[in-house]
Amino acid sequence: MNFPSELKYTKDHEWIRVEGDEAYVGITDYAQNELGEIVYVDITTEGETLDKEEAFGSIEAVKTVSDLFMPVGGEVLEINQALEEKPELVNEDPYGKGWLIKIKVLAPAELDELLTAEAYQKLL
Repeated sequence: MNFPSELKYTKDHEWIRVEGDEAYVGITDYAQNELGEIVYVDITTEGETLDKEEAFGSIEAVKTVSDLFMPVGGEVLEINQALEEKPELVNEDPYGKGWLIKIKVLAPAELDELLTAEAYQKLL
């Protein structure tokens, strides 16, 4: 399994990649592997400001539906539109084309509370 060291991780298996005051959020390689074949991504929070650990959507696999949680507080700027046509991108490229949302980070200090790649691997 792949755990890029430049990302931060949550105990709920989301990752965040910060670029300035914006960031991309997705689910980890471990999470997509556990979920199995992803068939639908349901995110309707574009334009909303959400707190850390608040649900921003859900992801549906053949076996189950799981909520998606904000790694830090922020405003949802964009939803990955490619997932409407191809939700399997989350399985194929969870850290690249399978990103879920782009956010404006509102509380940068919360990033320090997230897990490093090494700490996330130990959690598993």
